[in-house]
Amino acid sequence: MPALTAYDVRAPRGATAGELLRLIRAGRTCTRGELQRVTGLSRSTVGQRLDQLFAAGWIRESGSAPSPSVGRPSARLEFDGGHALVLAADLGTRHARAAALDLTGRVLAERTGGLSVDAGPEPVLDRLGGWFAELLAETGRGPDAVCGAGLSVPGPVDVAAGRLVQPPIMPGWDGVPVGPVLRAALARRLPSLPVPLPVYVDNDANLMAYAEQRAGHPDCSAFLLIKASTGIGAGVVVDGGVYRGIDGGAGDIGHIRLHDVPDALCSCGSYGCLAAVASGGAIARALTASGVPAASGSDVRRLLAAGHPEAVRLAAEAGRRVGEVLGTVVTLLNPGVLMVAGDLASVPFVTGVRELLYQRAMPRTTAHLEVVTAGLGERAGLLGAGAMVVEALYEPGTADARLAALGV
Repeated sequence: MPALTAYDVRAPRGATAGELLRLIRAGRTCTRGELQRVTGLSRSTVGQRLDQLFAAGWIRESGSAPSPSVGRPSARLEFDGGHALVLAADLGTRHARAAALDLTGRVLAERTGGLSVDAGPEPVLDRLGGWFAELLAETGRGPDAVCGAGLSVPGPVDVAAGRLVQPPIMPGWDGVPVGPVLRAALARRLPSLPVPLPVYVDNDANLMAYAEQRAGHPDCSAFLLIKASTGIGAGVVVDGGVYRGIDGGAGDIGHIRLHDVPDALCSCGSYGCLAAVASGGAIARALTASGVPAASGSDVRRLLAAGHPEAVRLAAEAGRRVGEVLGTVVTLLNPGVLMVAGDLASVPFVTGVRELLYQRAMPRTTAHLEVVTAGLGERAGLLGAGAMVVEALYEPGTADARLAALGV
């Protein structure tokens, strides 16, 4: 899958229809004249490229733009975000959120429900297939309107292969080809769905970071999101693109080893990991041992919202543990924004993060650091999954190939 990157308004001479679409989607070149100036293409060539996009239904004219010279105002061109739909889902350890969205990220139909990843990939993806079929029916659109599906998961993903890689809290998912399994589940309910339907999958913290950076911090060139829920992970967006490392392992900070807890067994099978002592799962286990039943990060969130004193104490201590690790991460990345998200993103936890982060990180690297909590709430992973699909399908190379397949 192409890298998720920010829009760049530059375009080479000889720009294709897909490259013109990229410029239009950026919103800064919205008339035929502007496209000519930016690309160096002739008026007739720009017209031919735009005819392809109009024929596919991907762009439309919307009102007029001021003309730099005397004369008739120019027609404004814009991406038609309603010409197709995306199916997206955000899997947690025990719950899931799914939606049908238009191509601008507007939610058209949505549902949430209990869904445990422990059940394994086929039962989980089969149930998601059922949810997607119901959501599509709610939109009133047919299966031919769906252009792709995106899935956010709580584990490391080799994005190019579409497979999870040794996910510590997703037993049975290692190496599973998510796309074919989900496509099969959808085909059983929606036999007229486009074949093969593009399916993309990525780590939840990556997609949350991608959605949050685009929505609330588009000018931040180095953005770091920490998701602290049943597990702990990080998403990094640099210059508008998600940084994943060479095989999807970047950001897996929950499995950084701590020096002073050698006996703490982690879900990954190792001892001393940050997640073993500071995740929502770790807090849930500590609460249960103290006589307060809790099974996951979502239970901890409920107790924190109620002001339960032991949950508050444990969350603050977990925040300090995470802040200690983030001192190194922030010194390495020098981000402009550090966002804390997930079930533990509460006042006690964030206060603990701040306390140790500012003690351990170099003052130089925190002088311009903004520490915030999530802006998109529980929809961040879902919206990131939808944006992932749109960016992959409408980037210039893929867009041109799709136009050729459509014969326009």
